[in-house]
Amino acid sequence: MAIRSLKRTVFRALSSLQSPSYSIGATKSLSLFSISKYSAESSTSASYSHPNFTCNIISRCRLSSLTEEESHVPAAVNYASLLTEEEYHKLANSTIHDLLEKLEEYGDSVDIDGFDVDYGNEVLTLKLGDLGTYVINKQTPNRQIWMSSPVSGPSRFDWDQIAKAWIYKRTKQNLFKVLETELEKLCKNPISLS
Repeated sequence: MAIRSLKRTVFRALSSLQSPSYSIGATKSLSLFSISKYSAESSTSASYSHPNFTCNIISRCRLSSLTEEESHVPAAVNYASLLTEEEYHKLANSTIHDLLEKLEEYGDSVDIDGFDVDYGNEVLTLKLGDLGTYVINKQTPNRQIWMSSPVSGPSRFDWDQIAKAWIYKRTKQNLFKVLETELEKLCKNPISLS
């Protein structure tokens, strides 16, 4: 009775591995595991026996990798590639201050009621009146720049050493390019941030 219960428990554990992210091609047979009551090894005492649990075969068990379309969770952080805190602050502050200057200049070239750029407490806020508000800020623990957009929603940008730019890992888009594209659509006036 206990062996049958153990077989069911092991089967349920293997079955629970099936999810939208992984596929399991293992046979769903309780004979997958061979559980014998006594060990084949000789025991020093005739009255004492060891249960013997062995796994004979798990056939064709494979885990398929996630495709980008299936992935709805942020990518794992590679801590080895993180910037030092000093490097991060230097890059993030430089980026946000460059954005502040360019957005202030852009405000002079567009005619939008409620256009306002503000920077305080390490948060850059761009108000576009009825068109919405952008909020861009540093996230030091993650070494990221976060942006909330009225067009694309929230995004988290990581510094890419190769591209020398802040990149959103899910879409592989550059922070400046995202802002340029969205602001041009909203304000009907091109802007160059890079």
